[in-house]
Amino acid sequence: MEIVLIILVIAAVALLVLRSKKNSAAAAETALADAKADARQSIERLGGQVYNLIGTDTPSKQALADASERNIAAGSQIDQATTPEQARLAKQTALEGLYYIRAARLAMGMDPGPEVQGIDGQQQAGRVTEDRKVDFEGREIAASPDPSDRTPNYYPGGRVAGRPVPAGWYSEPWWRPALVAGAWGMGSMFLFSAMFSGMAGVPEETAAGEDMGADGSDGGSGDDYNGGDSGGDTEYGAMDDGGGGMFDGGGDFGGGGDFGGF
Repeated sequence: MEIVLIILVIAAVALLVLRSKKNSAAAAETALADAKADARQSIERLGGQVYNLIGTDTPSKQALADASERNIAAGSQIDQATTPEQARLAKQTALEGLYYIRAARLAMGMDPGPEVQGIDGQQQAGRVTEDRKVDFEGREIAASPDPSDRTPNYYPGGRVAGRPVPAGWYSEPWWRPALVAGAWGMGSMFLFSAMFSGMAGVPEETAAGEDMGADGSDGGSGDDYNGGDSGGDTEYGAMDDGGGGMFDGGGDFGGGGDFGGF
């Protein structure tokens, strides 16, 4: 009789474990499906804008080219996503693209359209609120809150190689070497200080070139980057085909389940 009871207990425990595993697997599948569906909404929204807009000047053409790259990358990333986090990062890439769309529309004097959800690290990075010019390593680098032929490279604000780069329009993608190398050069702190020190829209730690670390996202809403017009208080940022934020040009996942970012 005791043997029968032991067998029944073991069978009951095994059944509970099996049921728990099935429930966990089902929950994981549901979470992944929900995350993918959420990401695809942003990707589809981006795709519709990319194919319906044509740039009319250098800043808008550059911003639309960057938006197109993010659209392709986000589509590849969501197809390969096997976890909710990977799906979330695909959405982040699409959101970057939507910021480029807003930038292109503003550069062409159009209504920017619906607001865009904030992206990782954006709030901590701040935004360019005035024109600045800096002589750095034998060349002049300019920053502006507005697009122009002098500052045609848009960046939506975020983290590059662990360091926040403010949203704004720039004369060149000066953050690209750090993106490629994964680290900033010796003179970068001078560049940050000269470019952003005392600027109202940039936090002091960003202007000082402080490293936010590998997980420096702030999870902010990004509302400060969505509104405005093309005037001096326009609240959008800058990125070029050199990339930044969550996207590193490849469209696939990097190591550890992350996308090829930082």
